[in-house]
Amino acid sequence: MKAKINNTVLELIQGDITDQATDAIVNAANAALQLGGGVAGAIRRRGGPAIQEECNRIGGTYMGGAVITTGGNLLAKHVIHAVGPIHGDDHEDEKLKDATLNSLKLADKNHLKSIAFPAISTGIFGFPRDRCATIMLSTTIAYLDGHTGIEKVVFCLYDKSTLRIFEDTLKSLTQRR
Repeated sequence: MKAKINNTVLELIQGDITDQATDAIVNAANAALQLGGGVAGAIRRRGGPAIQEECNRIGGTYMGGAVITTGGNLLAKHVIHAVGPIHGDDHEDEKLKDATLNSLKLADKNHLKSIAFPAISTGIFGFPRDRCATIMLSTTIAYLDGHTGIEKVVFCLYDKSTLRIFEDTLKSLTQRR
């Protein structure tokens, strides 16, 4: 599913984020920037050791924050590591919004034209997928309504049920425009 927000294409797909040839992919990171399991583990396996080495030099970031590294052996030239909330944290919706927004700002700051997001915090962090879709998509649409050089935003969702949730949410958000 695709939507046009100003001059940017917003696309929802099902797949493996490590297969994306966007300028950057977003890692659903932990604050220590240790590439363990889930999306981070897939990035570590496919991208090689250079990504973790650069994360180690950076040292970490705060919940809601985002940092950028090389893409290593990935098709994407960069990985943006965004730290989403653990379900049950204080101010968890705001932290997910910040992780999304800071990723988009970092892409613009680095003159990237395309970025691919997973459903941040919905894996081991247990964040509800429907709330994630609403927060991430509404934050992205609001950002794209402003001045940006980003030409394409992809939400690459791992399974069909998550894709459906994001599709329904995007339809609802774009019908109100």
